[in-house]
Amino acid sequence: MKRAFAVLSCCTTAVLAQRSLPPTDAAWAPKPTKPPGYSAPHQPHVKLAEVRARHAGQSRWSEVVVDDAYLRSVYVQSAPGDKLGARFHPETRAWWVVLDGELRFTIEGVEPLVARKGSMVQVPLQTVFSIETVGSRPALRFETDVTGARILYPKEGGEAAPAVLPGFEWVPVKIGRRRGLWGEGNRSHVSFEEMTRSAKPDERGLSVQQFVKDDRGASNFISGREKDLAPLNPKDRGHFHPECSEYWLIMAGQIRYPIENYGVIIADEGDVVYAPIFTFHAPRFHGPGPSCRLAMNGFTNIAHLRDAEPH
Repeated sequence: MKRAFAVLSCCTTAVLAQRSLPPTDAAWAPKPTKPPGYSAPHQPHVKLAEVRARHAGQSRWSEVVVDDAYLRSVYVQSAPGDKLGARFHPETRAWWVVLDGELRFTIEGVEPLVARKGSMVQVPLQTVFSIETVGSRPALRFETDVTGARILYPKEGGEAAPAVLPGFEWVPVKIGRRRGLWGEGNRSHVSFEEMTRSAKPDERGLSVQQFVKDDRGASNFISGREKDLAPLNPKDRGHFHPECSEYWLIMAGQIRYPIENYGVIIADEGDVVYAPIFTFHAPRFHGPGPSCRLAMNGFTNIAHLRDAEPH
C-alpha cells in the first residue's frame, strides 16, 4: 500500500512538474523543401462568378471545390421544389452556408427552419435531416462534410435508398442510433446578421467566433475591417499548418491572401481560397468596408507556425 502511494505521489509530482513548465514559442518544425502544391479539385482561388458562369442556364448543378484528407466542400444549386429526402451521417457532422435563395431544413429534434442568404446550418452525427428548396428561384448552398462521410437512409419515414451507388449494394441493417449532441457551443442555425451583431474584435482587430467545433472538423467566423488592423507588412509570410490544409469561404467584403509560391489573391464574397498543408499564407481584411471569412480545417485547435524571425 505504501509503495503504491509512493508511486502515485511520484506520478502526481511529475504531472504537476510538467504543467508548471514555462511555455515556449521556439521550436524546430519540418517543412518540405518543395511545397505540396495543388492537386485537383483544389485551386488557390475559386471565383464564384466563374463557377456560376460554367453552369449558366442550369437550374440545378454541383461542383466540388475541396476534397482533401480532412474535409469535402461542394457548391450545390437546387431548383425550386427540389427535395433531399430524410437521411443521416452515421459517424460525422455536416454543415452548410446558404449563398442564395431559400432552403427549408428539417432536422430531428429541431423546429423546421427556412435558411436564407448568410444562414449557417449544421447537423451532428446520427441526426436525421432533409432539405427542400422553397421560394420561386434556385437556391445555392456551400455544403461541407468530413471526407469519406457516408449517408444512411432511415427505412421508416425516409426515402428509398438510391438505385445505384457504383461499387456498392444497399443492404438493410440495424443501428443503435443515438442522436448526436450539439455540444461545444454548436448551434443548428445561426445567421450572418447574428454573428456580426455579436462580433467583438480583439487587440488585433479580429473577431473570431466559433461556428463548428468537432473532433473531425472545425469552422470559425472571422470578421473585421482593414482600417482596424496593423499596417500591412508585405514581407510578412503569415503562418503555415503542419498537419492540415485550411480554406475559407468569403462571407462578405474582400479578403487579401498572399500564398507561398503563388502570389497575392483578392477574394470576393462567395469565393473560396485554399492553402495546402505546409504553405505560408496571411489572410487580411481588404477594402473600405466590413469583411468576413469562414475558415475551415480538420482540427479545432490548429497550430499556426510563423517565421521565428519577423521580416
